[in-house]
Amino acid sequence: MIFRLTKKPSIAHHFLAELRHQKIQSDSMRFRQNLRRIGQILAYEISKTLEYQEIRIKTPLGICPTIQSPDLPILITVLRAGLPFFDGFLDVFDRSPSAFIGAFRGKHTENHDFKIEMGYITSPDLTDKTIILIDPMIATGKSMVKAYQTLLEFGQPKKCHIAGVIMAQEGLDWVQKNIPEASVWVGDVDAQLNTQSYIIPGLGDAGDLAFGQKM
Repeated sequence: MIFRLTKKPSIAHHFLAELRHQKIQSDSMRFRQNLRRIGQILAYEISKTLEYQEIRIKTPLGICPTIQSPDLPILITVLRAGLPFFDGFLDVFDRSPSAFIGAFRGKHTENHDFKIEMGYITSPDLTDKTIILIDPMIATGKSMVKAYQTLLEFGQPKKCHIAGVIMAQEGLDWVQKNIPEASVWVGDVDAQLNTQSYIIPGLGDAGDLAFGQKM
């Protein structure tokens, strides 16, 4: 399944518009904050799919029945652009364990193709866990699929959620083809990629906008 924030009017449209707006996104602190806000909203939506059990808690004045989830998801983000987006998920799932992946595009070939290079990776045991793979920009979908396949070395999760701020349709198709068991949660889906495989209209390089240009 795919959940898309822009399917219905909400404040999320405002945050997404500011992320895309060339003048507003020049404020890196505001850019990071808007990534975090989208993360918080998507985390809340994903929380509705978790398993819950009834419990009773003691208040200063009595006993209150409520529900809690014993199965908090493992949050997994792709460095570095994913960090502010990840922070939004961590605001909601504040007791969740986390994993981190360093994935980047290798050199482009003459036909504009490229390989995904995997660097640093650390993860808890994923066996029978619910995981959320967090990456703000999903263009071709290759890095997300590569990351998921690498994570399987740490155990087979029982449920996989993939969360992005903006996805290209091509990337969405690739993810759904190669990780059909995953549920996809996204702010918006753009129709095109350019010849360098950047999302059009997209918003630019999320890592550079959040943390400054890299060499």
